[in-house]
Amino acid sequence: MTKVMNVAMIGGGFMGKAHAMAYASMPMFFWPAPAIPHRKVVVDVTDGMAEEARRRFGFDEASSDWRAVVNRPDIDVVDICTPNNVHAEIAIAAAKAGKHIICEKPLARTVEEARAMTEAAKATGIIHMVAFNYRRTPAVALAKKFIDEGRIGKILNFRGTYLQDWSADENGPLSWRFQKKIAGSGAVGDIGTHVVDLAHYLVGPIAEVIAMTKTYVTTRPIQQGGVDKLGASEKSADVERAPVDVDDEVISMLRFAGGAVGSLEATRNAWGRNNFITLEIHGTKGSIHFNYERRDELQVMFADDPADARGFRTIYTGPAHPYGGGLWPIPGLGIGYSETKIVECFDFFSAIASGKQPSPNFEDGLLTELVADAMLRSGETGKWETVS
Repeated sequence: MTKVMNVAMIGGGFMGKAHAMAYASMPMFFWPAPAIPHRKVVVDVTDGMAEEARRRFGFDEASSDWRAVVNRPDIDVVDICTPNNVHAEIAIAAAKAGKHIICEKPLARTVEEARAMTEAAKATGIIHMVAFNYRRTPAVALAKKFIDEGRIGKILNFRGTYLQDWSADENGPLSWRFQKKIAGSGAVGDIGTHVVDLAHYLVGPIAEVIAMTKTYVTTRPIQQGGVDKLGASEKSADVERAPVDVDDEVISMLRFAGGAVGSLEATRNAWGRNNFITLEIHGTKGSIHFNYERRDELQVMFADDPADARGFRTIYTGPAHPYGGGLWPIPGLGIGYSETKIVECFDFFSAIASGKQPSPNFEDGLLTELVADAMLRSGETGKWETVS
């Protein structure tokens, strides 16, 4: 009989909604499920906010005391969906309590926090995962399959972007994502780390970086009310402003440990770009291109194609491709953000059931944080910085 596992989710905002949906839906898509996630307790800042999240997201109980919840003997999994400044404290406590942990990205604000989380998780032997869900997109997993099979040969070059425009308006409110004491960094940690994770997944570890970082909007209106809002959701031109102390953009060149070279660009100030995650990988035998805004499609070109058929072709992901058996029965029927979270949930509970660490786990998250730290250092020094 499939085991039921009680989940305590810390944080009832946007990411809490995505995770709660995945807990409800995962067994519907992947049956028999490796385990049944039971939405036991949701925790938020106040009792009122927690109770609203409980009703909205289908949890049994609500609480504003995460410390008490993570130590409860009936909790199997702790899910961290909070701002970055409390990731380390919650994860270390949950690891010491013997709970399996899934933590939203980035793993932490700093290398030191990420390392402490990783050491705590390894010391107790729990299963741990960082929620870099974009690698769960079937087209990205198919790209990984082609690369592992040698279909594009030895990788020469990686080019990745993550462009958004939700903070391009200078009158967007001062979300916690613009405050170093909470977020750790700006575009580097918030979205650049997604590209780093994809690069590590598809190409291998990044060894050196040289980067430029830039802050375009130096002050923003102080947010009105207690609920955090992204910059595109509210404009407040006539209220008091406070400083922004994180980066709005990063552009970096990359050297990979395996010999490939590459580039990364991430910004939240690119008018007209919504969630423009792209990657292009060139190898000695072909190339791969992916655009998340067309996430059912993978563009591929193989050098051994006949001369009259050379060029990129489009593969529409479906049942024949990674995770396809659990999703939709017709290629191109439509994969959304929610499906990437469902697949992530499936992989996490599969890891718990097997006792084998998933990827990306906290060690992978620490490596990503080391790359982010090197980019921020390089943004200040203007020099190549080693990831170490």
